[in-house]
Amino acid sequence: MRKRLVLQGITQTFDDGGSQRTILDQLDLQVGEGELVAVMGPSGSGKSTFLSIAGALLEPTDGEVLLDGTSIMGKSKTDISDVRLRQLGFIFQSANLIPYLKVEEQLMVVAKLAGMDKSKAERRAGELLETVGLSHRRKAYTDKLSGGERQRVAIARALMNDPAVLLADEPTASLDAERGLDIVGTIARLVKEQGKSAVMVTHDERILPLCSRVLFLEKGKLVAH
Repeated sequence: MRKRLVLQGITQTFDDGGSQRTILDQLDLQVGEGELVAVMGPSGSGKSTFLSIAGALLEPTDGEVLLDGTSIMGKSKTDISDVRLRQLGFIFQSANLIPYLKVEEQLMVVAKLAGMDKSKAERRAGELLETVGLSHRRKAYTDKLSGGERQRVAIARALMNDPAVLLADEPTASLDAERGLDIVGTIARLVKEQGKSAVMVTHDERILPLCSRVLFLEKGKLVAH
């Protein structure tokens, strides 16, 4: 199984009033093609820091992040921005949609940033919206959508540039149980069908049976219980 996301020996320290505080301590993680890995842990355990490093938003103090076998360490800001745009897909707690764009346009703007041909982008947007069950809403503005529909748009947008890795930060936090299960079920299905690797930070124990693995962030390391 190809490991599309690999974190090796990730350490993150911060200066805390003159002393060094270690948030992540030689953390390792490998996520295979088709896997959705849930990461849990109490507030302050370093989940946000972990996700920021996996998502190329924060460079670790030490260690290496590999996407599709290639390290992203030491790249320029421009190259890192390109990595985030083309190789990573983000799904947030709130869908973070652009309020003045219609559903289809939410996907098209991402494709435009990546320089995708317009006709190809239109085809892909249509396919993704059909996949997440929102073809009939493609011309709707986001304020007309339910919470679950907005998150499905966010999933389609995250997949628009065919990234290697999906990263989800508490994607069910603003949803009721039924919609939360539907959203994570959709993520799990698409990750498997499209051969992505995915990591989801969550506090929602209801959706854990839908994940390939569940890991806990403890003392700066990821451990299975």
